Formats: sequence, C-alpha cells, structure tokens
Amino acid sequence: MYSSAGAAEMLEGPHSTGSVSSDPPSSPVAEYAFKPPTRPDFGTMGRTIKLQANFFEMEIPKLEVYHYDIDIKPEKCPRRVNREIVEHMVQHFKTQIFGDRKPVYDGRKNLYTAMPLPIGRDKVELEVTIPGEGKDRSFKVSIKWVSLVSLQALHDALAGRLPSVPFETIQALDVVMRHLPSMRYTPVGRSFFTPSEGCSNPLGGGREVWFGFHQSVRPSLWKMMLNIDVSATAFYKAQPVIEFMCEVLDFKSIEEQQKPLTDSQRVKFTKEIKGLKVEITHCGQMKRKYRVCNVTRRPASHQTFPLQQENGQTIECTVAQYFKDKYKLMLRYPHLPCLQVGQEQKHTYLPLEVCNIVAGQRCIKKLTDNQTSTMIRATARSAPDRQDEISKLMRSANFNNDPYVREFGVTVRDEMTEVNGRVLQAPSILYGGRNKAIATPIQGVWDMRNKQFHTGIEIKVWAIACFAPQRQCTELLLKAFTDQLRKISRDAGMPIQGQPCFSEVKRVGDTVLGMATQCVQVKNVQKTTPQTLSNLCLKINVKLGGVNNILLPQGRPLVFQQPVIFLGADVTHPPAGDGKKPSIAAVVGSMDAHPSRYCATVRVQQHRQEIIQDLAAMVRELLIQFYKSTRFKPTRIIYYRDGISEGQFSQVTYIKEVLHHELLAIREACIKLEKDYQPGITFVVVQKRHHTRLFCMDRNERVGKSGNIPAGTTVDTKITHPSEFDFYLCSHAGIQGTSRPSHYHVLWDDNHFSSDELQVLTYQLCHTYVRCTRSVSIPAPAYYAHLVAFRARYHLVDKEHDSAEGSHTSGQSNGRDHQALAKAVQVHQDTLRTMYFA
Repeated sequence: MYSSAGAAEMLEGPHSTGSVSSDPPSSPVAEYAFKPPTRPDFGTMGRTIKLQANFFEMEIPKLEVYHYDIDIKPEKCPRRVNREIVEHMVQHFKTQIFGDRKPVYDGRKNLYTAMPLPIGRDKVELEVTIPGEGKDRSFKVSIKWVSLVSLQALHDALAGRLPSVPFETIQALDVVMRHLPSMRYTPVGRSFFTPSEGCSNPLGGGREVWFGFHQSVRPSLWKMMLNIDVSATAFYKAQPVIEFMCEVLDFKSIEEQQKPLTDSQRVKFTKEIKGLKVEITHCGQMKRKYRVCNVTRRPASHQTFPLQQENGQTIECTVAQYFKDKYKLMLRYPHLPCLQVGQEQKHTYLPLEVCNIVAGQRCIKKLTDNQTSTMIRATARSAPDRQDEISKLMRSANFNNDPYVREFGVTVRDEMTEVNGRVLQAPSILYGGRNKAIATPIQGVWDMRNKQFHTGIEIKVWAIACFAPQRQCTELLLKAFTDQLRKISRDAGMPIQGQPCFSEVKRVGDTVLGMATQCVQVKNVQKTTPQTLSNLCLKINVKLGGVNNILLPQGRPLVFQQPVIFLGADVTHPPAGDGKKPSIAAVVGSMDAHPSRYCATVRVQQHRQEIIQDLAAMVRELLIQFYKSTRFKPTRIIYYRDGISEGQFSQVTYIKEVLHHELLAIREACIKLEKDYQPGITFVVVQKRHHTRLFCMDRNERVGKSGNIPAGTTVDTKITHPSEFDFYLCSHAGIQGTSRPSHYHVLWDDNHFSSDELQVLTYQLCHTYVRCTRSVSIPAPAYYAHLVAFRARYHLVDKEHDSAEGSHTSGQSNGRDHQALAKAVQVHQDTLRTMYFA
C-alpha cells in the first residue's frame, strides 16, 4: 500500500531520528535529487458527485511526544512476545518509572509516551520476567531517550507550511492508534484479524478465511485521517496435524490410509506443512511449540534417532519405540511419517498424531484457483454492504474510548469523510469499415454490434489444433465452431478465408516458432455465443497486427499534438514462500499515434528485486521500435509504473529509490540514442493495492447490482496528499464486490500537466485496452505490462521443472541459470513486434 506517510521528501535525505525502524530496517538512502512535483491545481472537469470515503478525520493535539528506543535481549523474539515483555515491564516498574503513563509500543524498537519518563537521557537496563510454557522466561530490556516528536510540525505540514510531511510524527501516531488492537487481535501487515466466531469459513486444504480490518494513518489536506477498511485473508485452521494431512491429501478420513504415504503424497504434504508451527499434545499442559522443517521419508515405526542412555551409550531408537517407552504411548498410526521440527541438524522428530497446527498462522502460500474463488465468494460485498460493515467496525473499535488513544489526546470522528468527486466524460470510440461507426461508452461499456474493426486483418492461412479428447470435441463441433467464428469475424471486418487443416500441434507459439496462437476452452467450442466469439475476434485481430478501434482523434487531450510514447511497466514477484524463482519485469511501449498498438520487452531479474534493473535497455528498444513504426521521435514519454508493492512505512524511501533509479534509466536510454535527445518525461505510479474505498451518498447515483460509484469517478481533494500531485480515478464499472479506485501519484513531470489534462488522459487510456469493449481499471499500457510479465511466467514453467508437486531442488540461482531463464522469456523475433500477449 502506498502509505503517503511522509511521502517522498526528496531533497533532505532521511530524517536522523534514532530508531525509527521500518520493517525490515531499510538501509540509509542516498540523498536523492528528485523531488516529486507539487499539485499544479485541482481538477474541474466532469459532473460533480457527492461521495463518502472510508477515511475518518483525526484531531491531533499540538503537543510533543517522547520517543524512546527499546532493546530486548535475547533478540529475535516475535513481536507478540516483545509486546508481552513491554506490557509486563510497564506493570512491574510502575512505581519506579512508569507511574500512570500509558506508553505505546510498536513491537520492535519504538516506545512513545505523552509525558517524559523520569530517566533523563540515560540508558536504563531492566530485568523483566514473563511466565512461559512450563518455566518462566527472563529478558533484559534497555530504554533510552531518542527524541522529541513534535505534533505541531505535523499541523504545519498538513496546512502546506512545510515542504513535506514529517515521517516520524506519522509513525508515532500510527503506533498510538495500533497499540491496543495489536494486543487484542492477530496483526498482519497493516491489518488485524480474528477467527470468525460461531461460523467457520473453510477454504479446503487446511485453510480457512479470517475476517478483520485494515487500519492506517494517512496525511491529507489539512487533516490527519484514519483509513479503515474491512479485509479478509487465509489462515491455517487450528486442528490436529492428522486432520490437516487428510484435507491436504483429500482423504475422507485417516482410516482409509492404512499404508505408508506414497512419495508424491509425502511431497505434497511436505510442501503444505513445511514452515508451519505445531504444538505438542502428549505432555499435558506443556504445549511446546515447534516449527516444522521437514517430513520424514520413513514412517514413525522405522524412523530412528540417536538416543543417549543413562550409562552414556548412544543407541539408535525408533520414534514409535521412544514414545512407547518414555510416554507409555502406543502410536495409533506408526505407518505414517514424522514431522522433523526445529533445526534440521538437530534430529527432533514428532509423530503426526501428537501435533496440532498452532492457531493464528496466516497462509502466505498461493491459494489454489478453487480456494481463490471460494475466498471471493466469502468476501465480496456490494458497496452499500461494505459501507455498513466499515461503519459498524468503527463503532466497535470505539477509538475515542481507547485509553492509549486518549492518553495522547487524539480523537477520531466516527463518520466517514464526505468528499466531492467528479465523473469524467468517457471518450468516443472510433471504428472502421464503410460506416466508420462511433461507439459511446455507457457506464464503462460499449459493444461492437454493427461496427467493424478500425483496421481488420484478412486471414488467409490458418490451422486449428484440438487438444481435447475426441469424444468431448468432435469434428462436427469444431466445424460448427469455425463456421460461427467466421460469420462473426466477417461481420467485424476480419474475414477468415479457406478451410483450416485440422492437426495435432504440440508446441507452437511465442518463443519457438513465432506464430500467433489463440487458445479456446472446450466449453466455448461446445456452446458458442456471439459475445465469446466476438471477444475472440478482438484478440485475434490484434495478434495479427490489426487495430480494433481508436480514441476519436478530435476528442483526445492536447498531449497528442506532438509525437508521444506511452510506456507501461510492471514487476511481478513469485508467490510468497518461494525463495528461488526470479522476479519478472515487463515494459511495453505504444507504437502508433492512436495509441492502439504496443510492443513488449521483458526481463528476468533478481528474486524480489523491486526496481527494474534493465530499464534503460528496455526503454531504448521501445524508442527504436517506435521510430521504426512511426518515423517520429517522441517529444514526450508518459510512464505508468505499476507493480510497486505496498511496503510498510519504508514506502517513502522506497518510492524515492524507484523514482531515482528509473527516471535516470529512462533519461539514459534517450541520451544513448542521441546525446541531445531529451524528451519530457512524466512518471506516474499506479497503485491498485490500497484500502481507499468510495461510496455514493445519493442512492440514485449507485450503479448496477453492486451499487458502486460510476466509471470515471475522480477525487483529488480532501483524502489525497497534502501537497503532492496525486488522485484517485475509478475508471471501470464494478461488477462484483466494491470497486477499488486506482491511485495515481505523479513522481516526476517535465510536461507540466494540469490535473484535468492528466486525469482525462489517464481515463481515456483505460478505454484503449484491446481485449474487451469496456473501460478497464488501469491504463492499457500498465495492464499490458502486467499481461507480458504474467505470460513470461508461463514461458518459464518448463525451465523451472514445475510439476504440480513442486520439486524440492536446492539449486542456487547461479549465472548459468540466469542465462537459461533469460533465454526462456525471450520472445521469438517474429512475435516481438506483435501484441502476442493480448
């Protein structure tokens, strides 16, 4: 999430306040020279619409807050334990140090108080004991004064009297607002979760849905705001490991598994349980917790370990025998494997039947398709329902009675913030053929009936390969399908000539043969609809070099008066819990003036590397290609950057870093082409992953079954950044759940866009996505970059030897691997110039 906290104040390096720790502690950043532009003006175009946002105004007193550094030895405790330690410390040293003060703590290094502690500037060392499982645990805690945090400075920044929002004040407020919920609930990132009471929401595979809420403190014009949203995520169900295994391996019950697990079953089970915490059940109240590091190949009846006997000799003993001798426990399932827990080298084995999955563990592994759709069904809420849920949540959170919030004199309004939005007018869409029909989008949608492609391609040679079993998809069905497709394609101005040759083609496509391909699911062949066939034609025409439609030229913004290239960029990372796969960076660039056709570049890069490492070379390729296609050199480059993952508070420095590296890379690409070539660059970050939601105040404005805001709704006041150039635009019609408006943050602008110009341009680009006749949620170039990166993952599958089981190879990515992966995503020369990703 882009938490606009202290957003990029680029001229002063980072603030030197002792222990402002972000997660993980970020390295000190060089003083970057680029400072994002201030907001040029407020937009005025479009009709006004009254909205409510899930932002709640905060009243902040103008006092000083005292910031202390906490150091706990032994280190490396989870935050939950740290909080418990500090809680005990505050109680235990009440008379000597803390008195009636209510300090707030972030679970790591930072503690804040509203009144100074009587310890002056010296470091104080305290001994704190907390009751543990079986025995008490003791810790050494040191406290040292760091600085005074001035909330007055925050008021100045929000009123625009300071160039940037002081980061440490936002951090302090955030800790104040999160202190109590962090003790009460299970924190995950910026959200808090609790298991659903009374009803469980199983996802299968040992996972379930937990509901919770997101909370963050955000600076906005004149006011600090508390952003509150309902959220849901997947957790592992607290249950016996035996039952967990049954769910993962699809056993009806453990009774049906009388023999040892097969290799593939064990691999699948290992993949799911590795890294999870389990607690033991065979020692009464001593429920020790362990982390699973592996699953044994051998069953408990055969798995041995070195056991030291009383006479000092060591013998090999089986796990089953050990449990029988030591705990008088005859294993019920000695044929099942054991969990290896703790450190790999320590040979600690536990039979499955004495372990339970510990409650409150979030699932970071990728959900299966079925789990994802179950999750969406369980969590999608119409906009009015979501609005009610958020309001209910605010009432139950009851911040104004939170003793810690009160201690610091903060109050929060419990009504949503009202904000005026504007609904921008959709552009007209121009088609071709004889009648050059014009489509006018209504609620983000238009259709192609009685219209022909702007430039339809005539298809002369084509083949169809059927990979479905013959009985599922007969020759007759295929013939009927191609006849229907040809009828629709003829109407669309993309005639398909001749008869196809039916053949069983195994490997075609992007990287080897450089051939345009279009996949169709069997069900769409068995049952054709004009809509599906028409959508297929949209994709086929584009892959063959056609142009489906264009923005009505006379309706486009002024930026089109000179040659301009639109770039979209995205970085996608492998799913969490995967330590080896590379990240993939994709950049696409427009190749005509409409803009309709795009060219793609793609690279593999270091695992989880956020900055596009090879950007200069990629942009250079696209600029050369643009020149070849148009015979013009762009005088302006508009760069939409997606795929900046939501960090914690380190977002600030991190956005600076992205801007610094990537802006320089784009400039370098230009200068390498010609030393005096300096097109104006506009750098816009596109964020969909945030928790801002907008709701219509007037019921009559609500659109569709889900009651969402209309497509084209734009907001650039009240809930946006106090001084920088950002806005929300919801460019699509929400079909399911609550629409999330995309957030646009201008990090650099040589082209001096006004708010209206950039907002209208962005909205129009959302109408140029070739795969459907709808306006989409982010500009087409950013969307295409996402598709290219996604497609590259498929190109890699072969190289990573992915099977559904997932192989446990421990190969480190060395240079040769990188070369192989780089080659795998390299698209065939003939395919490069086409929109193969459509």
